[in-house]
Amino acid sequence: MKKSLIGIFAALLASSPALSADLYQPEPVPMQPIEEPVQVASTSGWYLRGDAGYSFNRLRGARFFQGSNGYERDFDHVKLRNAFTVGAGVGYQVNSYLRTDLPFDYLSRSKFEGSTSGGGADFGACFDRCTSRDYASLTAYSLLANAYVDIGTYGSVTPYVGAGIGGTYVKWSNLNNTSCADGDPTNCDDSVSHDGKGGWRFTYALMAGASIDVTCNLKADVGYRYRHINGGNMFGYAESGGPGYDKSISSHEGRVGMRYIFNGCDQQAYVPPAEIPMQPPVYK
Repeated sequence: MKKSLIGIFAALLASSPALSADLYQPEPVPMQPIEEPVQVASTSGWYLRGDAGYSFNRLRGARFFQGSNGYERDFDHVKLRNAFTVGAGVGYQVNSYLRTDLPFDYLSRSKFEGSTSGGGADFGACFDRCTSRDYASLTAYSLLANAYVDIGTYGSVTPYVGAGIGGTYVKWSNLNNTSCADGDPTNCDDSVSHDGKGGWRFTYALMAGASIDVTCNLKADVGYRYRHINGGNMFGYAESGGPGYDKSISSHEGRVGMRYIFNGCDQQAYVPPAEIPMQPPVYK
């Protein structure tokens, strides 16, 4: 009996290597790292914008009727002072290269200085030769529809060019003029005041600049804008002079601003890796 048990145990030990060789253990599957959600810049969406700048203004010229509307003549000299601009608007980023916006801009008070010369009854106290000094100011409100082409992004900087059309409401203050004899500066008419005029005028603009990524939904904007405003009524009739009108207004503007993009920080959803079921042992 003892010899039989020893023989069975020896047979089991001899068969163990064969069973171990037939048992297939699959290689362990490496665990995939857990990826965090990634923030990516959106290529489209609505945005708000705000701007401030300084406008270098130029008046092409001004004309008026002299002598009870007897004839029309130009101012001898005109000058329109520079002024500040501020604006705000809403826009839409169509894709990576095209965007549009609708801003409303305000041009602060810009002083006007002009002069005319002549003689006779049209100049009141001057029967020989007189010079009239004229003073006024204007403010303006523009509403333009703009389109921009973003040329490409270089690091965090995106240069662009653009154009816009729309309207500008120009409001002139009263025009005050005083005529003095050229040979006797003390011989002057009292200041004459002409009612200022206002109205909407066709306007176009050309832009160039660059936007700079501050965050994924906030961009700084530095740019230049040329704006051309058609001519229109300037002042009314008063004491043998007027009405008058300006020929056109143009401005070269340096501007800085910010744009806030509503969905600029779209967040990619985290998708966990697919679970791989444990493989049962395979016997060969």
